[in-house]
Formats: sequence, structure tokens, C-alpha cells
Amino acid sequence: MAEKQISLPAKLINGGTAGIIGVTCVFPVDLIKTRLQNQRTGQQIYKSMLDCLIKTLHSEGYFGMYRGAAVNLTLVTPEKAIKLAANDYFRHLLAKDGVTLSLAKEMMAGCGAGTCQVIITTPMEMLKIQLQDAGRLASPQLVSRVHCSSPACKLVAVSPVLTRAYNVGPAVLPRRISATQIAVELLHAQGIKGLYKGLGATLLRDVPFSIIYFPLFAHLNKAKQDSSEERAPFVRSFLAGCMAGSVAAVSVNPCDVIKTRLQSMGKGRNEESYNGIRDCARKIWMNEGPLAFLKGAGCRALVIAPLFGIAQCIYFIGVGEFLIELCQYRGLSP
Repeated sequence: MAEKQISLPAKLINGGTAGIIGVTCVFPVDLIKTRLQNQRTGQQIYKSMLDCLIKTLHSEGYFGMYRGAAVNLTLVTPEKAIKLAANDYFRHLLAKDGVTLSLAKEMMAGCGAGTCQVIITTPMEMLKIQLQDAGRLASPQLVSRVHCSSPACKLVAVSPVLTRAYNVGPAVLPRRISATQIAVELLHAQGIKGLYKGLGATLLRDVPFSIIYFPLFAHLNKAKQDSSEERAPFVRSFLAGCMAGSVAAVSVNPCDVIKTRLQSMGKGRNEESYNGIRDCARKIWMNEGPLAFLKGAGCRALVIAPLFGIAQCIYFIGVGEFLIELCQYRGLSP
């Protein structure tokens, strides 16, 4: 982020605001990414990103593109706030007497930020994926012999969304279920570990992402500047955020594919189950080939680039600082 010192409350407000605006803008593309990553070779319902978009709009309508958005919008504020604030905190902690951080220390700060955020990211992604992938597995091609590979299979009778086999024909309306219902049933069946399924894969994705993104953004943002104290122009900050986000997103896409597969509780016809990260990676490689690890990479880049570009805009504008100053001006702050 920018090198200027920003108070922790301002960082949290900036991160949360950026997350909400960004998710609202790019969530439909994120839904497409999840569905493309989850479909197996030989059972491809969607031929491309555009085909997935058209079919989803046709079968589920405009609001179907935002299935799972509620949980994301609820948890993205603490998630993005933790990620962005933690990186700034670790950079400040590792800095000495205003000396520019070395690349190794910038990567360490990013590692710390990525590790901190999974506390929120893992359950958020777990719930979001169940809702996002519902339409894919409700299709006639996959609805036959759908089963649940999770220990929470006993919930299938009351939670069709966990198998996503609740829309078996055009005459049957899909039964809606909320993220809250899924969370309650997971907690009842598996305890807190049910919400943290795929924690290892989430760490495997988010830690390398932060290690790549934050140092890359810092260097792109300071490119061609005479002084490290000089503030980068608005356009440069935005483009640096977009570029660094795209590079980091595509770089860790194989880990994102593994995470998505592990966190998908229901399976369609002939869709295999996975027993951990290594087993998942091996089966994808053997059954679908190495290119399967790049599924949804374009969508992920389209999601992450504007998401982090918007984050830099919020930091540049100083939304958090403005709101805090406004509260202080009105005498609302303690």
C-alpha cells in the first residue's frame, strides 16, 4: 500500500469499503470462475466464460449471478480489512528508521497478511462456493446420481443445496437455502472444522498470493519516482493494483482450483471425491491433465484486477481518513 502512515481504524474502513464495492462489481465473474473450475473434463456444461454467463442468465436470471453474494458482502469487510491492514502493519514493523524495505521483508509482510486473512476467508469461501455452484449441479446433465461426499450427508434430506440436486426439471422450482442455514447445519454435523474445510488449500493459495501481490504492487507504484516519500499519481496506483492483482491471481490459480474442488461438498455424476490437497492435485493431473489447473484463470484475473485496483483507489482517496475526521469534527469520536 502507500507508504504514508494511516491509522488502524482508517485502514479497516478503507479495506472494508474497497471489499464491498469491489465484490459488488465483480461477483458475477467470480461465480463463473467457480463453476468453470468445478466442472470436469467430459462433463462440461459450459464451453467458455461467455457461454457460462449466457446459460446462467437464461436459467437463473440476473440475480442468479449474485448467488452467494450475501455471505461475501458480509464477510469481505473484515477479510479485506485484515488483509490490507495486516500488510501495512507488518511493513511498518519490519521497517527500520524509514529505510526502504528489502524485497525479502516485503514478501514476509505479504506472507503475514495472507496468513491472517484465512481466519475469515476459509469459511467465507466455503459457504460461497456451495451457493455459487448450485446452478451447475442442478442441471439435467449432472442431477442424476448426485451424492454428498461430506460427513454431513445426513443433512441432504433437509438441505438440497448441499447436494445441489434440487432443480431436476423445468417444472420444479429450485429450493433456495441461505448461507446461514448451511453454516448452522455444518456446525451441527461437523463442528467448527466443517466451516474450515479446505483451510490448508486456502493457505496454499492466499499466502503465495500476498507474497507476490504486495511487493509487486509496491514496486510498480513507486516506478519512476524520484523519492520514496512522493505520492504516486492516482492512475498509476490503480493500474499497479490491477496489474499486480492479475499476475498474483494467475500465478496461484492451480491452488485456487484445488481449494474450490476440496470445498465443494456435493458431486455430480461421475465426479470424484478428494482426500486432501495431494490427492486432489494428483487426480486432477491424471484425469484432466495439467491445463485443468488453469481453469477459471481468466475469470480470476478479471475478478482480482479490478478488486485490488478499487482497493488502491479507496486508499488513494482516503475514505477512512475522511470519515474519521468527519466524526471527530462532529464530536462523535471518543
